[in-house]
Amino acid sequence: MVDTTLPAELVEAARRVIDANRAAGKTVAVAESCTGGLVSAALTEIPGSSDVFLAGFVTYSNEAKLGVLGVSLDVLETFGAVSIAVAWAMARGALERANADTAVAITGIAGPDGGSEKKPVGTVVFARAEKGGDAKDVTADAHEFGDLGRGGIRLQAALVALELLMPDAAVP
Repeated sequence: MVDTTLPAELVEAARRVIDANRAAGKTVAVAESCTGGLVSAALTEIPGSSDVFLAGFVTYSNEAKLGVLGVSLDVLETFGAVSIAVAWAMARGALERANADTAVAITGIAGPDGGSEKKPVGTVVFARAEKGGDAKDVTADAHEFGDLGRGGIRLQAALVALELLMPDAAVP
């Protein structure tokens, strides 16, 4: 029996990330907004994960995205917090600040409020940055999970983020 308060599928996905990155000799970091630390919590459920998981940044507010991760105010104001540009800047900031091999960022609208016609509840944007990667080569994409409820959206977003932390993963 696993001693955790998190859903089993989330912990199992985190275990795969830790095992695969350990085998590849890679380290990871995450920058989370709408998931509020759920990915970091899943990764730290795995005993010994500290040799792979270096840092998790929960930057829920725009101010935190600016101050903690170095997202530019121009990018935030031009594209909005839930955008490929902001997710990419979050991933690059986490990569640099943690000195990890790979960083994944998650930003989105978990609801029940905050959605719009262009960005409805359930819109989540992911980005993946790699050490030595070209900063101009944006690896990011938006997903529309639909209104699965706040918990459902956050869980699905965390599962996608964990898949993106696998060595040699690509943003779908």
